[in-house]
Amino acid sequence: MKKLFTFFLALASVYSLKAQDSTTSAPAQDTTIVPAKTPSSKKKDWSKVNLSNRPNDHFMIQIGYNGWTQTPDTVNLKGIPRSFNMYFMFDFPFKTNPRFSVGIGAGLGTDNVYFDKMIVDVTGRNVNALTFRNVSDTNYFKKYKLMTTYVEAPIELRFAANPVNPNKSWKAAIGAKVGTMLAASTKGKNLLNKSGGTVNSYVQKEKAKRYFNSTRLAVTGRISKGVLGIYGQYQINNFIKEGFGPDIRPFQVGISISGL
Repeated sequence: MKKLFTFFLALASVYSLKAQDSTTSAPAQDTTIVPAKTPSSKKKDWSKVNLSNRPNDHFMIQIGYNGWTQTPDTVNLKGIPRSFNMYFMFDFPFKTNPRFSVGIGAGLGTDNVYFDKMIVDVTGRNVNALTFRNVSDTNYFKKYKLMTTYVEAPIELRFAANPVNPNKSWKAAIGAKVGTMLAASTKGKNLLNKSGGTVNSYVQKEKAKRYFNSTRLAVTGRISKGVLGIYGQYQINNFIKEGFGPDIRPFQVGISISGL
């Protein structure tokens, strides 16, 4: 009897312990939603881009309209004055950001300005100055122009959206040109009388640069997509020497072709 009582007592103790374990609350699970980490966009390290074989406007041609500002009313221009410039350039990209670079080069610039029934006395035979003489009441040339040629050294601060392949990229540049005049001359063709009849079919050329400023200083700018773009240029110093003629400041607007 004593052993039976001991057995039931032990059994009750085990049941009581199991009941306590089953009523013990389990720790609550953490249901907080942690947002997934998105990879941060890394800024491109342009300093590690290989630009050893890239083309970047090492050869440049410009064809433009050559206008004159501050031209006196007594000077009669006609036709389309034209400019043609050609340069070979070196390009030096910035090491930290080769989208930017400096271009330095050398080349030639030529300008042609056309006149209506006028003579430009570049030799100064009549007076000691550069004169623009109206000859509409006498013989005049059917075609008459003033031609100037410069050797120039342009310098540019450049930007290319894609420095690896600038021939297919948007590009822009601002800069300046320093030029030295090589020659200045006039050319008249087909001499007519005041009624428009032909007097003589010959060509007259006169060459002298004594009254022109031998140095040309100009500010420049251009924008392009690939090899084709537009450019502008404005001469900031006198075209004619001070005291020897009107204060004319030439400008250019035209098409730019650049590559290689």
